[in-house]
Amino acid sequence: MGDLNLVTIVIIAANILVSFKGFNDRTFFERYKFNSSAVKRGEKFRIFSSGFLHVDTGHLFLNMLTLYFFADVVIDSMGSLGFLLIYLASLLLGNLLSYYFHKHDYSYNAVGASGAVSGIIYAAILLYPDMSLYLFLIPIPIPAYVFGIGYMLYSIYGMKKQLGNIGHDAHFGGAVGGYILTLVLAPWIFSDHLLMVILLAIPIILLFFLQKAGKIG
Repeated sequence: MGDLNLVTIVIIAANILVSFKGFNDRTFFERYKFNSSAVKRGEKFRIFSSGFLHVDTGHLFLNMLTLYFFADVVIDSMGSLGFLLIYLASLLLGNLLSYYFHKHDYSYNAVGASGAVSGIIYAAILLYPDMSLYLFLIPIPIPAYVFGIGYMLYSIYGMKKQLGNIGHDAHFGGAVGGYILTLVLAPWIFSDHLLMVILLAIPIILLFFLQKAGKIG
């Protein structure tokens, strides 16, 4: 983990440049952030552009640091093009899910690469489910698949309870994007890691039934 491929450098640079432009130009930030009302009236570009804006340097740093640690894991298996496709698809699906759940909340705003980064994390977990992750303040290794399932379940809980100023739905949607596209691009995962494919699908199915039951949304 932690190598810098050219495509990773380009994505990190794009996030830094767009985010710092937004930090210093409020008009620019307001123009390109995700806003349900603006998207509904036709400004669909916000679904994409908001994924490169961040609230502050801390938000930007955390997302780019996480991307830095997981990007090469995906690139090694999927190549630069596969990585880029997963990143962009996760960004878009994360924000599309946000729009689905907040399309009637015209004051809903969101920014950040968290959905795209979540997709890369999930792709890495599918590719290497046996790898271990270390979380801040937890000095013991956590199996990647345990982290992935826990992350998705927490995102569902956060969506249901509307916890904090966090786009849990974008995180969840991005993870689903990474899950689906990785399986499309690397179908060998079904034979090599079928149990993990099934386990990681459980939170996605759970969200579907909760939404149908009116428990979320």
